[in-house]
Order: sequence, then structure tokens, then C-alpha cells
Amino acid sequence: MKVRILTEKELRRSISVNQEALAAIEEAFSWLAEGKATMPPIMHIEVPEYKGDVDIKSAYVLGLESFAVKLGAGFFENYRLGLPNSPAMMVVLSAKTGFAEAVLLDNAYLTDVRTGAAGAVVAKHLARASIESAGVIGAGAQGRYQMMGLKVVRDFKRLLAYDTDADRLAQYKQEMEPVLGVEVIAAADASEVVKESDAVVTSTPSRTPYLKPEWLHPGLHITAMGADLPDKQELDPEVLRLADLLVCDRKAQCFSMGELHHGLTTGILSEDSDITELGEITSGRAPGRQNDDQITLCDLTGTGVQDTAIACLALHKAIENGLGVEIDLGLP
Repeated sequence: MKVRILTEKELRRSISVNQEALAAIEEAFSWLAEGKATMPPIMHIEVPEYKGDVDIKSAYVLGLESFAVKLGAGFFENYRLGLPNSPAMMVVLSAKTGFAEAVLLDNAYLTDVRTGAAGAVVAKHLARASIESAGVIGAGAQGRYQMMGLKVVRDFKRLLAYDTDADRLAQYKQEMEPVLGVEVIAAADASEVVKESDAVVTSTPSRTPYLKPEWLHPGLHITAMGADLPDKQELDPEVLRLADLLVCDRKAQCFSMGELHHGLTTGILSEDSDITELGEITSGRAPGRQNDDQITLCDLTGTGVQDTAIACLALHKAIENGLGVEIDLGLP
């Protein structure tokens, strides 16, 4: 019995934010709606003395031969050692025996890809069919991957970007214009991004809500994905009240973290509010956007079923390309 070891470099050669990745993630959301996925709650481990934390996510899917367990780490003092801040990895296990089939040493690359693909799936179903201007708040990794994903499903002509760090915003503009093939406009503030865009992604670690309800306009779509812990928040809760269609990746998870969590704590939402899970839309059980005037909003917190889907695809592509090193476990 052998285990395949794959590095980040090899995984980058195997998979990217493209139609194949989007299809895999779209199917993953449908698995949730169809009751095929067993997905435990996220296990969160704090390592305060080293300014680190680890999230463990996983999902088993009925009928799949393998599933993934992801150790998503963030150690924010690593730069002092010349190391990446996200020493994450995924372990692919046999659904039949439980033995490891592969270790994917991706340093969060696969998480970036599957999250960017998830944003693209959201936009495919919730953004207007034709958009001129996209917007992104937060010029970090997901500010990049979300826009790469959006470009796969919507041929926008310009991108408004904002970040509180002016140098990072300037670097984003320089890097992303050739990647996306569009004009990137460095916005003066977050309000300009929302008011002037047809589809907006928020991807900041903010713990203070900044996106105001008065910035919304007919036809706008918002994907909010920064609030992946209970104390993170990007949207004024009143924004949730104004959405004509409110969507999330998983209600139970978003009620304990994410923007919906803050909607509950402020009383704007209840667990019985009209909220659609993304898998209900991707599987055809519920409609997405119905007209060009609707305001649509999706709260993404990241699910283990996405990790299983992207890990299995990445492993399959790597094997096709003959990548990785195999280690013999010495078992029959």
C-alpha cells in the first residue's frame, strides 16, 4: 500500500480556478442538498502564544471512494522565520479502509482554489447574466482568487478594488490587470466599490461592519466571505434585511459564524427566515436570481465538502500528470 505525497508546486501544476474546478465545487454543494454528504462541525484550535490557529474540516460523500480531511492553519508570526503564514495541508483517505491515499502539502493553495470556485458558482446563479463592473473589497489572496473565479462565469469589463493598505492595493492593481484582462480601478473607499459595481465580493478579516445598507442598489449581488469566525463581520446587519434573495453555503454553520450569525444576534434574522442554501440552487431545488432588479446576497463560510471535492480532483489530475512521490507503507 502506497501514499502519494504532493507539494504545493505540483498541485499548482495540477489544478486552477477553471471550469473543471467550478464544476467540482458546484457538484459538492449539490451533494449537501441531496443528503449525500456527512459533514461534521468545524474543529477550531487556538494557539495564542504563537498567534496561530488551526481549523479542521472534512466531509464524507456517499458513493465516493475517497474523502479529505483538511488542516487549515494560520500562524501569523511565521513571516519572522521566512515561512508562509498558512502551512495548511489535506489528507485524502480511502472511504473503504480509512488508510491515507495521499498527503497534499498545498500551503492553503487548494483552499484558495476551492473558495474562488465557490464564489464563481455563487455568481453564476445569483449575479446578473450581464455585468459591466465587478468590485472587490480586500486585496489579499481571496481578493485575487474571487475575481479570477468571477471572470470565468461573467465577462466584466472593469474592476473596482479597495483595501485599507494603499501599497497592497497598488500592487493588486499592477498584478491583476494582466491576469484578468480588465481595467482595475483603485477605489477611494468601500462605498465607491459597492455603489459602482454590479457584483461585489467582500474578502477582509474585519471585525467591525463597514458595508452600509444605503450603498445598495437594484440589481446588485454581494458575496460576503470574510466572516469565517464568530467575531468577524463585514456587513451592517441591516444589509441582510434589504436582500431580496438571501443565500448561504450551510445554514447551521453560518448561524454560528458569518454574517447570518450577526443577523441572528441582532434580531434581524431568525432561524426560520427565508434563507436558501446554495446547494438547493445548484441542484435545481430552488431558483437563483429571478430578475435583473433583485438584490442578492450570499454568505460563504467554507465547507468541508468543498475540501473533499477539490482534494479528490487535485489528486486525480496529479496522478494523470504523473506527479508526486509515492511512499510504501509496508502493508499488504
